[in-house]
Amino acid sequence: MTRRVLAIDFGGTKVALGTATVGATDGRPHATVRLDTRGAEGAAQVVERTLAAARDLVAEPAAVGVATFGVLRDGVVRLAPNVPGWDGLPLPRLLRAAFGDTPVAIDNDVNAGAVAELRWGALRGADTGLYVNVGTGLSAALVAGGRILPGANGAAGEIGYLRDTADAPAFADDRAPLEEAISGSALARRGSALLGRPVTAAELFESYPDPSVAGLLDEALDTLSRTVANLSIVLDPQRVVIGGGLMGAAHHILPRVAAVLDRSVPFPPRLAAASFVDDAPLIGALSMALTLAAARP
Repeated sequence: MTRRVLAIDFGGTKVALGTATVGATDGRPHATVRLDTRGAEGAAQVVERTLAAARDLVAEPAAVGVATFGVLRDGVVRLAPNVPGWDGLPLPRLLRAAFGDTPVAIDNDVNAGAVAELRWGALRGADTGLYVNVGTGLSAALVAGGRILPGANGAAGEIGYLRDTADAPAFADDRAPLEEAISGSALARRGSALLGRPVTAAELFESYPDPSVAGLLDEALDTLSRTVANLSIVLDPQRVVIGGGLMGAAHHILPRVAAVLDRSVPFPPRLAAASFVDDAPLIGALSMALTLAAARP
């Protein structure tokens, strides 16, 4: 009898679900379903619709892997303000109630992306590594001993809260200073204000090095490069992998980061683009589920 696992990626704008056969080796889901999060309608309906879609996709999964935005602490999701009711949601308990005795693994979306890279991607074989996700938001995952470091509260790698200057706002001000400066959503907001019309971060990079946007993007790339270099000095990774939605501009991002790593880090790590960009958290959730299933008879 074929055994299948289920993966779920809860995102702020979409939810992705996928399945794979136990023993799969390529990380690609065999079947997928995508739902709009409809976050303004609250957390309860997101979970309810997702679980209904999961039951339609695979009735009895051998194991379940779940990625979610935010971080998990004491059985609830924290640092997740985008969907009303998600911050403080007891997601692990809801999943246990839904899947009964089926084992469930759950982690935040960036850690899940790093799991995908460790198993099948650009971090494969690395003992110590750094995974930086630059997309709508900004976060990182730290790898040591070939495993993700969660931190004492599950919040290791939440680099969006880093302060670049002494007078920068802080978490206590309900702000994420670095994320508000260089994430995709930040660049879109700042670029739209600069140009006087709505633009996306991708559109800004498409027009680079146009003088109208070059200053903004140069500043963002310098800040990102400096951040990655500082993290590399602390962690001393073998590899640094950069992923996320902004990697459509990898030809602008990677050379700038590489130059700063070479100049700043005593033992510069190898830098690479992520192997999985669009569905990294879903693929990481598949990996977590496959690991659980392999441990069961």
